[in-house]
Amino acid sequence: MLATVFSKTVLDRWRGVTIGVMALGALLLMAMAIYRDIDLSIYTNLPEAFLSLAGIPPDADIAALSYNAVYNSYGALVLGGIAIAMGSASIAGEERKGTIGILLGNPRSRTRVLVAKAMALVLLMVLSAIVLWVAGVVSPQILGVSVEGMQIGAFVLHLGAASLLYGLLALALGAWTGKTGIASGVSAGVMVVSFVAVGILPLISGWADLARLFPSYYLGSSDPLLNGVHWGHIALLAGASVALFVLAVVGVNRRDLRSRSVGTSLVDRLRAAPVTAKAAERLAGSARVSSITAKTASEHQGLLLVVSMLMFWLMGVLMGPIFNAIDEYAADFGDVFPEEMLALFGGGDISSPEGYYQIETFGMVTPIALMVVTIAVAAKALAGEEANRTIGVLLANPVSRSRVVADKTITMVVFGAVVGLATFAGVSAGSWIGGLGMSYANIAATCTLATLIGLLFGALSLLLSAATGVVRLAIFVPVGAALVAHVLNAMAELNGADWGRWLPFHYYLGSDPLNNGMAWGDAAILAVGTILLIALAFPAFARRDLRQSG
Repeated sequence: MLATVFSKTVLDRWRGVTIGVMALGALLLMAMAIYRDIDLSIYTNLPEAFLSLAGIPPDADIAALSYNAVYNSYGALVLGGIAIAMGSASIAGEERKGTIGILLGNPRSRTRVLVAKAMALVLLMVLSAIVLWVAGVVSPQILGVSVEGMQIGAFVLHLGAASLLYGLLALALGAWTGKTGIASGVSAGVMVVSFVAVGILPLISGWADLARLFPSYYLGSSDPLLNGVHWGHIALLAGASVALFVLAVVGVNRRDLRSRSVGTSLVDRLRAAPVTAKAAERLAGSARVSSITAKTASEHQGLLLVVSMLMFWLMGVLMGPIFNAIDEYAADFGDVFPEEMLALFGGGDISSPEGYYQIETFGMVTPIALMVVTIAVAAKALAGEEANRTIGVLLANPVSRSRVVADKTITMVVFGAVVGLATFAGVSAGSWIGGLGMSYANIAATCTLATLIGLLFGALSLLLSAATGVVRLAIFVPVGAALVAHVLNAMAELNGADWGRWLPFHYYLGSDPLNNGMAWGDAAILAVGTILLIALAFPAFARRDLRQSG
Protein backbone atom coordinates (compact mmCIF):
# COMPACT_ATOMS: atom_id res chain seq x y z
CA MET A 1 0.00 0.00 0.00
CA LEU A 2 2.74 2.47 1.01
CA ALA A 3 4.78 1.65 -2.08
CA THR A 4 1.68 1.93 -4.29
CA VAL A 5 0.65 5.36 -2.99
CA PHE A 6 4.26 6.54 -3.22
CA SER A 7 4.83 5.31 -6.77
CA LYS A 8 1.44 6.54 -8.01
CA THR A 9 2.10 10.01 -6.59
CA VAL A 10 5.50 10.13 -8.27
CA LEU A 11 4.06 8.95 -11.59
CA ASP A 12 1.25 11.51 -11.38
CA ARG A 13 3.59 14.43 -10.69
CA TRP A 14 6.87 13.80 -12.47
CA ARG A 15 5.80 15.34 -15.79
CA GLY A 16 4.91 18.71 -14.31
CA VAL A 17 8.08 18.74 -12.22
CA THR A 18 10.16 17.86 -15.27
CA ILE A 19 8.67 20.69 -17.34
CA GLY A 20 9.37 23.26 -14.63
CA VAL A 21 12.91 22.11 -13.91
CA MET A 22 13.92 21.75 -17.56
CA ALA A 23 12.57 25.25 -18.25
CA LEU A 24 14.78 26.61 -15.47
CA GLY A 25 17.80 24.79 -16.88
CA ALA A 26 17.14 26.22 -20.34
CA LEU A 27 16.71 29.72 -18.89
CA LEU A 28 20.05 29.43 -17.11
CA LEU A 29 21.76 28.54 -20.36
CA MET A 30 20.11 31.46 -22.18
CA ALA A 31 20.84 33.93 -19.39
CA MET A 32 24.49 32.93 -19.24
CA ALA A 33 24.79 33.29 -23.02
CA ILE A 34 23.33 36.82 -22.84
CA TYR A 35 25.48 37.94 -19.91
CA ARG A 36 28.64 36.93 -21.78
CA ASP A 37 28.08 39.87 -24.11
CA ILE A 38 27.32 42.48 -21.42
CA ASP A 39 29.86 44.71 -19.67
CA LEU A 40 29.36 43.70 -16.04
CA SER A 41 31.52 46.52 -14.71
CA ILE A 42 28.30 48.46 -14.15
CA TYR A 43 27.80 46.38 -11.00
CA THR A 44 30.98 47.63 -9.34
CA ASN A 45 29.44 50.79 -7.89
CA LEU A 46 26.00 49.46 -7.05
CA PRO A 47 24.86 50.14 -3.45
CA GLU A 48 24.98 47.06 -1.27
CA ALA A 49 21.32 47.60 -0.36
CA PHE A 50 20.26 47.33 -3.98
CA LEU A 51 22.28 44.19 -4.48
CA SER A 52 20.33 42.72 -1.57
CA LEU A 53 17.06 43.81 -3.14
CA ALA A 54 17.93 42.26 -6.49
CA GLY A 55 19.42 39.08 -5.00
CA ILE A 56 22.81 39.74 -6.62
CA PRO A 57 26.07 39.23 -4.70
CA PRO A 58 28.72 42.00 -4.74
CA ASP A 59 31.34 41.72 -7.50
CA ALA A 60 29.10 39.34 -9.46
CA ASP A 61 30.65 37.87 -12.58
CA ILE A 62 28.85 36.24 -15.50
CA ALA A 63 28.25 32.94 -13.73
CA ALA A 64 27.25 34.40 -10.36
CA LEU A 65 24.83 36.84 -11.99
CA SER A 66 23.28 34.03 -14.05
CA TYR A 67 22.82 31.66 -11.13
CA ASN A 68 21.31 34.34 -8.90
CA ALA A 69 19.10 35.88 -11.58
CA VAL A 70 17.63 32.51 -12.64
CA TYR A 71 17.88 30.12 -9.69
CA ASN A 72 17.64 32.58 -6.80
CA SER A 73 14.58 34.38 -8.20
CA TYR A 74 12.69 32.44 -10.87
CA GLY A 75 13.97 29.13 -9.55
CA ALA A 76 12.89 29.83 -5.99
CA LEU A 77 9.36 30.73 -7.11
CA VAL A 78 8.98 27.92 -9.66
CA LEU A 79 10.40 25.11 -7.52
CA GLY A 80 8.54 26.40 -4.48
CA GLY A 81 5.34 26.57 -6.50
CA ILE A 82 5.78 22.97 -7.67
CA ALA A 83 6.32 21.82 -4.09
CA ILE A 84 3.24 23.72 -2.93
CA ALA A 85 1.12 22.14 -5.67
CA MET A 86 2.24 18.68 -4.58
CA GLY A 87 1.79 19.40 -0.89
CA SER A 88 -1.70 20.84 -1.22
CA ALA A 89 -2.82 17.91 -3.41
CA SER A 90 -1.50 15.21 -1.07
CA ILE A 91 -4.41 15.03 1.40
CA ALA A 92 -6.72 17.93 0.61
CA GLY A 93 -6.53 17.10 -3.09
CA GLU A 94 -7.55 13.49 -2.47
CA GLU A 95 -10.51 14.73 -0.42
CA ARG A 96 -11.51 17.19 -3.13
CA LYS A 97 -11.41 14.47 -5.78
CA GLY A 98 -13.27 12.01 -3.58
CA THR A 99 -10.47 9.42 -3.65
CA ILE A 100 -9.37 9.62 -0.02
CA GLY A 101 -11.90 6.92 0.88
CA ILE A 102 -10.38 4.54 -1.68
CA LEU A 103 -6.90 5.08 -0.25
CA LEU A 104 -8.03 4.58 3.33
CA GLY A 105 -10.23 1.61 2.40
CA ASN A 106 -7.03 -0.40 2.29
CA PRO A 107 -5.70 -1.83 5.57
CA ARG A 108 -3.30 1.06 6.15
CA SER A 109 -3.43 4.01 8.49
CA ARG A 110 -3.83 7.67 7.57
CA THR A 111 -0.26 8.22 8.75
CA ARG A 112 1.07 5.66 6.26
CA VAL A 113 -0.74 7.42 3.40
CA LEU A 114 0.62 10.80 4.45
CA VAL A 115 4.15 9.38 4.81
CA ALA A 116 3.95 7.99 1.26
CA LYS A 117 2.82 11.36 -0.08
CA ALA A 118 5.57 13.18 1.82
CA MET A 119 8.20 10.72 0.58
CA ALA A 120 7.12 11.37 -3.02
CA LEU A 121 7.40 15.11 -2.43
CA VAL A 122 10.88 14.75 -0.95
CA LEU A 123 12.04 12.47 -3.78
CA LEU A 124 10.86 14.82 -6.53
CA MET A 125 12.43 17.83 -4.81
CA VAL A 126 15.73 15.94 -4.50
CA LEU A 127 15.62 14.92 -8.17
CA SER A 128 14.76 18.49 -9.16
CA ALA A 129 17.77 19.78 -7.24
CA ILE A 130 20.00 17.21 -8.95
CA VAL A 131 18.76 18.24 -12.41
CA LEU A 132 19.32 21.93 -11.59
CA TRP A 133 22.81 21.09 -10.33
CA VAL A 134 23.58 19.25 -13.57
CA ALA A 135 22.29 22.21 -15.60
CA GLY A 136 24.35 24.55 -13.45
CA VAL A 137 27.50 22.52 -14.14
CA VAL A 138 26.93 21.82 -17.83
CA SER A 139 25.79 25.31 -18.95
CA PRO A 140 29.09 27.13 -18.22
CA GLN A 141 31.04 24.29 -19.83
CA ILE A 142 29.01 24.62 -23.01
CA LEU A 143 29.50 28.39 -23.11
CA GLY A 144 33.08 28.49 -21.87
CA VAL A 145 32.20 30.52 -18.76
CA SER A 146 34.44 30.23 -15.72
CA VAL A 147 32.86 28.98 -12.49
CA GLU A 148 36.08 28.69 -10.53
CA GLY A 149 35.49 28.86 -6.80
CA MET A 150 31.71 28.51 -7.11
CA GLN A 151 29.92 25.77 -5.23
CA ILE A 152 26.86 25.12 -7.37
CA GLY A 153 25.86 22.07 -5.36
CA ALA A 154 25.66 24.11 -2.15
CA PHE A 155 23.56 26.74 -3.88
CA VAL A 156 21.10 24.17 -5.20
CA LEU A 157 20.95 22.41 -1.81
CA HIS A 158 19.72 25.62 -0.18
CA LEU A 159 17.20 26.10 -2.99
CA GLY A 160 15.85 22.57 -2.63
CA ALA A 161 15.61 22.80 1.17
CA ALA A 162 13.64 26.07 1.02
CA SER A 163 11.29 24.70 -1.65
CA LEU A 164 10.66 21.54 0.38
CA LEU A 165 9.69 23.68 3.36
CA TYR A 166 6.95 25.41 1.36
CA GLY A 167 5.69 22.06 0.09
CA LEU A 168 5.44 20.65 3.60
CA LEU A 169 3.68 23.82 4.76
CA ALA A 170 1.03 23.18 2.08
CA LEU A 171 0.88 19.52 3.14
CA ALA A 172 0.28 20.49 6.78
CA LEU A 173 -2.39 23.06 5.91
CA GLY A 174 -4.15 20.57 3.65
CA ALA A 175 -4.00 17.89 6.33
CA TRP A 176 -5.56 20.19 8.93
CA THR A 177 -8.20 21.85 6.74
CA GLY A 178 -8.88 19.47 3.85
CA LYS A 179 -9.08 22.49 1.54
CA THR A 180 -6.69 22.78 -1.38
CA GLY A 181 -7.48 26.49 -1.81
CA ILE A 182 -6.34 27.32 1.71
CA ALA A 183 -3.31 25.02 1.51
CA SER A 184 -2.02 26.37 -1.80
CA GLY A 185 -3.15 29.98 -1.35
CA VAL A 186 -1.67 30.50 2.12
CA SER A 187 1.56 28.67 1.25
CA ALA A 188 2.01 30.65 -1.97
CA GLY A 189 1.28 33.84 -0.06
CA VAL A 190 3.93 32.97 2.53
CA MET A 191 6.44 32.20 -0.24
CA VAL A 192 5.85 35.48 -2.11
CA VAL A 193 5.80 37.56 1.08
CA SER A 194 9.04 35.90 2.17
CA PHE A 195 10.64 36.51 -1.23
CA VAL A 196 9.74 40.20 -1.19
CA ALA A 197 10.42 40.81 2.51
CA VAL A 198 13.95 39.43 2.36
CA GLY A 199 14.70 41.88 -0.46
CA ILE A 200 13.07 44.89 1.17
CA LEU A 201 13.74 44.63 4.92
CA PRO A 202 17.55 45.04 4.68
CA LEU A 203 16.90 48.40 2.99
CA ILE A 204 15.08 49.81 6.02
CA SER A 205 17.20 51.03 8.91
CA GLY A 206 16.86 48.75 11.93
CA TRP A 207 14.72 46.19 10.15
CA ALA A 208 17.41 43.97 8.63
CA ASP A 209 17.24 41.34 11.38
CA LEU A 210 13.51 40.83 10.76
CA ALA A 211 14.44 39.13 7.49
CA ARG A 212 15.54 36.14 9.57
CA LEU A 213 11.87 35.39 10.23
CA PHE A 214 11.29 34.44 6.57
CA PRO A 215 12.35 31.17 4.88
CA SER A 216 13.84 32.96 1.86
CA TYR A 217 16.50 34.43 4.13
CA TYR A 218 18.01 30.98 4.54
CA LEU A 219 18.10 30.45 0.79
CA GLY A 220 20.71 33.00 -0.20
CA SER A 221 21.72 35.25 2.69
CA SER A 222 24.86 33.21 3.39
CA ASP A 223 25.78 33.32 -0.32
CA PRO A 224 26.21 29.54 -0.61
CA LEU A 225 27.35 29.88 -4.22
CA LEU A 226 30.63 31.38 -3.02
CA ASN A 227 30.78 30.32 0.63
CA GLY A 228 29.44 26.79 0.43
CA VAL A 229 26.74 25.15 2.51
CA HIS A 230 25.69 27.03 5.62
CA TRP A 231 24.80 24.03 7.74
CA GLY A 232 23.12 26.14 10.38
CA HIS A 233 20.66 27.48 7.81
CA ILE A 234 20.09 24.03 6.35
CA ALA A 235 19.45 22.69 9.84
CA LEU A 236 16.84 25.40 10.47
CA LEU A 237 15.05 24.65 7.19
CA ALA A 238 15.20 20.92 7.86
CA GLY A 239 13.97 21.34 11.41
CA ALA A 240 11.06 23.50 10.29
CA SER A 241 10.23 20.94 7.59
CA VAL A 242 10.18 18.10 10.12
CA ALA A 243 7.96 20.16 12.43
CA LEU A 244 5.51 20.82 9.60
CA PHE A 245 5.46 17.12 8.73
CA VAL A 246 4.64 16.25 12.36
CA LEU A 247 1.86 18.86 12.31
CA ALA A 248 0.53 17.26 9.13
CA VAL A 249 0.44 13.84 10.80
CA VAL A 250 -1.44 15.28 13.77
CA GLY A 251 -3.82 17.16 11.50
CA VAL A 252 -4.76 14.26 9.26
CA ASN A 253 -5.45 12.02 12.26
CA ARG A 254 -7.50 14.46 14.32
CA ARG A 255 -10.47 15.22 12.07
CA ASP A 256 -13.14 13.56 9.99
CA LEU A 257 -12.02 13.38 6.37
CA ARG A 258 -14.45 14.22 3.61
CA SER A 259 -15.18 11.85 0.76
CA ARG A 260 -15.43 14.94 -1.43
CA SER A 261 -14.97 18.66 -0.82
CA VAL A 262 -18.45 19.88 -0.06
CA GLY A 263 -17.79 22.85 2.18
CA THR A 264 -20.19 25.78 2.42
CA SER A 265 -19.75 28.02 -0.60
CA LEU A 266 -19.83 31.79 -0.69
CA VAL A 267 -23.19 31.69 -2.45
CA ASP A 268 -24.58 29.43 0.29
CA ARG A 269 -23.48 31.89 2.94
CA LEU A 270 -25.09 34.77 1.05
CA ARG A 271 -28.29 32.76 0.75
CA ALA A 272 -28.36 32.26 4.52
CA ALA A 273 -28.12 35.99 5.23
CA PRO A 274 -31.52 37.76 5.03
CA VAL A 275 -30.01 40.94 3.53
CA THR A 276 -28.35 39.12 0.60
CA ALA A 277 -30.64 36.11 0.23
CA LYS A 278 -32.64 37.45 -2.70
CA ALA A 279 -29.61 38.58 -4.69
CA ALA A 280 -27.84 35.27 -3.97
CA GLU A 281 -30.81 33.28 -5.26
CA ARG A 282 -30.67 35.21 -8.52
CA LEU A 283 -26.94 34.70 -8.78
CA ALA A 284 -27.16 30.99 -8.08
CA GLY A 285 -30.09 30.44 -10.41
CA SER A 286 -31.96 27.16 -10.58
CA ALA A 287 -30.85 23.84 -9.20
CA ARG A 288 -29.93 22.71 -12.68
CA VAL A 289 -27.26 24.58 -14.59
CA SER A 290 -27.65 28.33 -14.31
CA SER A 291 -25.31 28.32 -11.34
CA ILE A 292 -22.23 27.06 -13.21
CA THR A 293 -20.53 30.44 -12.87
CA ALA A 294 -21.40 30.73 -9.18
CA LYS A 295 -20.30 27.12 -8.56
CA THR A 296 -16.94 27.73 -10.22
CA ALA A 297 -16.46 30.98 -8.30
CA SER A 298 -17.22 29.26 -5.00
CA GLU A 299 -14.63 26.54 -5.69
CA HIS A 300 -11.83 29.11 -6.00
CA GLN A 301 -13.01 31.81 -3.60
CA GLY A 302 -10.28 31.12 -1.03
CA LEU A 303 -7.51 31.49 -3.59
CA LEU A 304 -9.03 34.72 -4.90
CA LEU A 305 -9.28 36.19 -1.41
CA VAL A 306 -5.68 35.35 -0.46
CA VAL A 307 -4.18 36.67 -3.71
CA SER A 308 -6.31 39.83 -3.71
CA MET A 309 -5.39 40.67 -0.12
CA LEU A 310 -1.72 40.03 -0.85
CA MET A 311 -1.77 42.39 -3.82
CA PHE A 312 -3.80 45.04 -2.01
CA TRP A 313 -1.91 45.20 1.28
CA LEU A 314 1.63 43.95 0.77
CA MET A 315 2.33 44.81 -2.86
CA GLY A 316 0.11 47.90 -2.90
CA VAL A 317 -0.54 49.78 0.33
CA LEU A 318 2.74 48.99 2.14
CA MET A 319 4.98 49.86 -0.80
CA GLY A 320 4.24 53.59 -0.51
CA PRO A 321 5.63 53.99 3.03
CA ILE A 322 8.47 51.58 2.24
CA PHE A 323 9.56 53.74 -0.70
CA ASN A 324 9.76 56.75 1.60
CA ALA A 325 11.83 54.70 4.05
CA ILE A 326 14.45 53.88 1.40
CA ASP A 327 14.28 57.17 -0.48
CA GLU A 328 17.92 58.03 0.22
CA TYR A 329 19.02 54.77 -1.40
CA ALA A 330 16.61 55.16 -4.29
CA ALA A 331 18.37 58.27 -5.55
CA ASP A 332 21.64 56.33 -5.76
CA PHE A 333 19.98 53.46 -7.59
CA GLY A 334 18.81 55.75 -10.34
CA ASP A 335 22.31 57.17 -10.82
CA VAL A 336 24.26 53.93 -11.07
CA PHE A 337 21.91 51.32 -12.46
CA PRO A 338 21.40 51.43 -16.25
CA GLU A 339 17.86 51.46 -17.55
CA GLU A 340 18.56 48.50 -19.84
CA MET A 341 19.60 46.23 -16.97
CA LEU A 342 16.48 47.10 -14.97
CA ALA A 343 14.56 45.17 -17.64
CA LEU A 344 15.55 42.04 -15.71
CA PHE A 345 13.42 43.23 -12.79
CA GLY A 346 10.55 44.83 -14.68
CA GLY A 347 12.20 47.99 -15.95
CA GLY A 348 11.83 51.55 -14.71
CA ASP A 349 13.73 54.23 -12.81
CA ILE A 350 13.90 52.92 -9.26
CA SER A 351 14.63 56.39 -7.89
CA SER A 352 11.05 57.40 -8.73
CA PRO A 353 7.85 56.07 -7.09
CA GLU A 354 6.64 54.79 -10.48
CA GLY A 355 9.89 52.95 -11.13
CA TYR A 356 9.93 51.48 -7.64
CA TYR A 357 6.39 50.15 -7.94
CA GLN A 358 7.16 48.83 -11.41
CA ILE A 359 10.14 46.83 -10.16
CA GLU A 360 8.71 45.64 -6.86
CA THR A 361 5.02 45.19 -7.68
CA PHE A 362 4.36 45.14 -11.40
CA GLY A 363 7.53 43.62 -12.84
CA MET A 364 7.11 40.04 -11.60
CA VAL A 365 4.70 39.76 -8.68
CA THR A 366 1.56 41.15 -10.34
CA PRO A 367 1.71 38.89 -13.44
CA ILE A 368 2.43 35.90 -11.20
CA ALA A 369 -0.50 36.72 -8.91
CA LEU A 370 -2.89 37.11 -11.83
CA MET A 371 -1.71 33.92 -13.52
CA VAL A 372 -2.01 31.95 -10.29
CA VAL A 373 -5.71 32.85 -10.25
CA THR A 374 -6.58 32.73 -13.95
CA ILE A 375 -4.65 29.53 -14.69
CA ALA A 376 -6.03 27.81 -11.58
CA VAL A 377 -9.60 28.61 -12.62
CA ALA A 378 -9.05 27.80 -16.29
CA ALA A 379 -7.19 24.53 -15.77
CA LYS A 380 -9.84 23.18 -13.40
CA ALA A 381 -12.73 24.62 -15.44
CA LEU A 382 -13.07 21.70 -17.86
CA ALA A 383 -10.24 19.24 -17.27
CA GLY A 384 -10.93 19.50 -13.54
CA GLU A 385 -14.54 18.43 -14.03
CA GLU A 386 -13.29 15.36 -15.90
CA ALA A 387 -10.69 14.56 -13.26
CA ASN A 388 -13.32 14.88 -10.54
CA ARG A 389 -15.74 12.69 -12.52
CA THR A 390 -18.41 15.41 -12.39
CA ILE A 391 -18.48 16.27 -16.08
CA GLY A 392 -21.17 13.67 -16.77
CA VAL A 393 -23.43 15.06 -14.06
CA LEU A 394 -22.91 18.59 -15.34
CA LEU A 395 -23.68 17.76 -18.98
CA ALA A 396 -26.63 15.57 -18.04
CA ASN A 397 -28.50 18.83 -17.56
CA PRO A 398 -30.10 20.50 -20.60
CA VAL A 399 -27.09 22.66 -21.32
CA SER A 400 -24.65 22.70 -24.21
CA ARG A 401 -20.93 22.25 -23.96
CA SER A 402 -20.52 25.79 -25.28
CA ARG A 403 -22.58 27.09 -22.37
CA VAL A 404 -20.27 25.31 -19.92
CA VAL A 405 -17.18 26.81 -21.56
CA ALA A 406 -18.77 30.28 -21.60
CA ASP A 407 -19.76 30.19 -17.93
CA LYS A 408 -16.35 28.92 -16.85
CA THR A 409 -14.70 31.65 -18.95
CA ILE A 410 -16.81 34.32 -17.27
CA THR A 411 -15.53 33.20 -13.87
CA MET A 412 -11.91 33.34 -15.05
CA VAL A 413 -12.35 36.85 -16.48
CA VAL A 414 -14.15 38.14 -13.37
CA PHE A 415 -11.50 36.69 -11.05
CA GLY A 416 -8.71 38.25 -13.10
CA ALA A 417 -10.50 41.59 -13.01
CA VAL A 418 -10.92 41.37 -9.22
CA VAL A 419 -7.18 40.81 -8.69
CA GLY A 420 -6.41 43.67 -11.09
CA LEU A 421 -8.84 45.93 -9.22
CA ALA A 422 -7.35 44.95 -5.84
CA THR A 423 -3.89 45.81 -7.17
CA PHE A 424 -5.13 49.17 -8.45
CA ALA A 425 -6.77 49.98 -5.12
CA GLY A 426 -3.67 48.95 -3.16
CA VAL A 427 -1.16 50.87 -5.27
CA SER A 428 -3.42 53.94 -5.33
CA ALA A 429 -3.76 53.80 -1.54
CA GLY A 430 0.01 53.31 -1.15
CA SER A 431 0.69 56.34 -3.33
CA TRP A 432 -1.80 58.43 -1.34
CA ILE A 433 -0.53 57.33 2.08
CA GLY A 434 3.08 57.85 1.06
CA GLY A 435 2.36 61.17 -0.66
CA LEU A 436 4.00 59.90 -3.84
CA GLY A 437 1.73 61.75 -6.27
CA MET A 438 1.42 58.93 -8.79
CA SER A 439 -1.19 59.26 -11.53
CA TYR A 440 -4.27 57.19 -10.72
CA ALA A 441 -5.08 56.97 -14.44
CA ASN A 442 -1.63 55.53 -15.14
CA ILE A 443 -1.97 53.06 -12.26
CA ALA A 444 -5.29 51.96 -13.74
CA ALA A 445 -3.68 51.57 -17.18
CA THR A 446 -0.88 49.41 -15.78
CA CYS A 447 -3.31 47.24 -13.81
CA THR A 448 -5.47 46.83 -16.91
CA LEU A 449 -2.50 45.64 -18.96
CA ALA A 450 -1.48 43.33 -16.11
CA THR A 451 -4.98 41.87 -16.04
CA LEU A 452 -4.85 41.31 -19.78
CA ILE A 453 -1.49 39.51 -19.63
CA GLY A 454 -2.90 37.31 -16.85
CA LEU A 455 -6.02 36.56 -18.88
CA LEU A 456 -3.93 35.76 -21.97
CA PHE A 457 -2.13 32.91 -20.22
CA GLY A 458 -5.35 31.95 -18.46
CA ALA A 459 -6.96 31.64 -21.88
CA LEU A 460 -4.10 29.40 -23.02
CA SER A 461 -4.76 27.23 -19.97
CA LEU A 462 -8.47 27.14 -20.80
CA LEU A 463 -7.72 26.01 -24.34
CA LEU A 464 -5.45 23.22 -23.12
CA SER A 465 -8.02 22.24 -20.51
CA ALA A 466 -10.68 21.99 -23.20
CA ALA A 467 -8.49 20.25 -25.78
CA THR A 468 -6.71 17.69 -23.58
CA GLY A 469 -8.73 17.19 -20.41
CA VAL A 470 -5.43 16.96 -18.50
CA VAL A 471 -5.15 19.38 -15.57
CA ARG A 472 -1.37 19.15 -15.29
CA LEU A 473 -0.84 20.12 -18.93
CA ALA A 474 -3.29 22.98 -18.58
CA ILE A 475 -1.26 24.31 -15.64
CA PHE A 476 2.37 23.64 -16.44
CA VAL A 477 2.42 24.52 -20.14
CA PRO A 478 1.10 28.08 -19.61
CA VAL A 479 3.34 28.53 -16.56
CA GLY A 480 6.39 27.37 -18.52
CA ALA A 481 5.45 29.53 -21.51
CA ALA A 482 4.99 32.59 -19.28
CA LEU A 483 8.32 32.02 -17.56
CA VAL A 484 10.22 31.66 -20.83
CA ALA A 485 8.42 34.63 -22.41
CA HIS A 486 9.19 36.87 -19.43
CA VAL A 487 12.90 36.07 -19.40
CA LEU A 488 13.23 36.32 -23.19
CA ASN A 489 11.48 39.69 -23.10
CA ALA A 490 13.97 40.93 -20.49
CA MET A 491 16.84 39.69 -22.65
CA ALA A 492 15.36 41.39 -25.72
CA GLU A 493 15.21 44.64 -23.74
CA LEU A 494 18.86 44.19 -22.75
CA ASN A 495 19.95 43.82 -26.36
CA GLY A 496 17.40 46.19 -27.91
CA ALA A 497 16.28 43.31 -30.12
CA ASP A 498 13.26 43.76 -32.39
CA TRP A 499 12.19 40.15 -31.88
CA GLY A 500 10.94 41.15 -28.46
CA ARG A 501 7.80 42.43 -30.18
CA TRP A 502 6.75 38.83 -30.74
CA LEU A 503 6.58 38.25 -27.00
CA PRO A 504 3.40 39.03 -25.03
CA PHE A 505 5.26 40.70 -22.15
CA HIS A 506 6.47 43.38 -24.54
CA TYR A 507 2.88 44.63 -24.65
CA TYR A 508 2.58 44.68 -20.88
CA LEU A 509 5.24 47.10 -19.59
CA GLY A 510 7.02 47.88 -22.85
CA SER A 511 5.24 51.25 -23.18
CA ASP A 512 5.99 52.23 -19.53
CA PRO A 513 2.31 52.72 -18.68
CA LEU A 514 2.99 53.92 -15.11
CA ASN A 515 4.60 57.01 -16.60
CA ASN A 516 3.00 57.27 -20.03
CA GLY A 517 -0.51 55.98 -19.46
CA MET A 518 -2.47 53.44 -21.46
CA ALA A 519 -1.06 52.14 -24.74
CA TRP A 520 -4.30 51.20 -26.39
CA GLY A 521 -2.58 49.33 -29.20
CA ASP A 522 -0.77 47.09 -26.70
CA ALA A 523 -4.01 46.49 -24.80
CA ALA A 524 -5.77 45.58 -28.04
CA ILE A 525 -3.09 43.03 -28.98
CA LEU A 526 -3.33 41.31 -25.59
CA ALA A 527 -7.13 41.39 -25.68
CA VAL A 528 -7.32 39.97 -29.21
CA GLY A 529 -4.88 37.19 -28.32
CA THR A 530 -6.98 36.30 -25.29
CA ILE A 531 -10.21 36.29 -27.28
CA LEU A 532 -8.71 34.06 -29.98
CA LEU A 533 -7.50 31.49 -27.46
CA ILE A 534 -10.87 31.46 -25.71
CA ALA A 535 -12.65 31.12 -29.06
CA LEU A 536 -10.53 28.07 -29.91
CA ALA A 537 -11.52 26.45 -26.61
CA PHE A 538 -15.17 26.16 -27.71
CA PRO A 539 -14.66 23.81 -30.71
CA ALA A 540 -11.85 21.99 -28.89
CA PHE A 541 -14.20 21.05 -26.05
CA ALA A 542 -17.21 20.41 -28.30
CA ARG A 543 -15.44 17.89 -30.57
CA ARG A 544 -13.57 15.81 -28.01
CA ASP A 545 -14.68 12.60 -26.32
CA LEU A 546 -14.83 13.41 -22.61
CA ARG A 547 -13.54 11.10 -19.90
CA GLN A 548 -15.56 10.09 -16.88
CA SER A 549 -12.47 9.68 -14.72
CA GLY A 550 -9.18 11.49 -14.27
